[in-house]
Amino acid sequence: MNRTLGMKSVMAIGLGTSVVLWMSCKPNRIKVENTLREWKRKVKPSPIDQCVTLPVEKGGNPHPHDIEDNKMVSEGAMYSVKFYNEKKQ
Repeated sequence: MNRTLGMKSVMAIGLGTSVVLWMSCKPNRIKVENTLREWKRKVKPSPIDQCVTLPVEKGGNPHPHDIEDNKMVSEGAMYSVKFYNEKKQ
């Protein structure tokens, strides 16, 4: 039991030392930072990444004959103007 515990300790110290020596070189640190950043981006995507990947079909220029879309845009514009005016007063 003691021999196994001692061997695990020696292996942990050796692994830690080798990681410290490997990370002492600047290009290796940059590789590790980039890899960790990519892993983080895969696990938890940022809101900026989500906005970029969304498909935008109309993008603020509705077709003049699309009555429903034009009605929605005009109502939205009036809501924001009304909200702004209420906050100012």
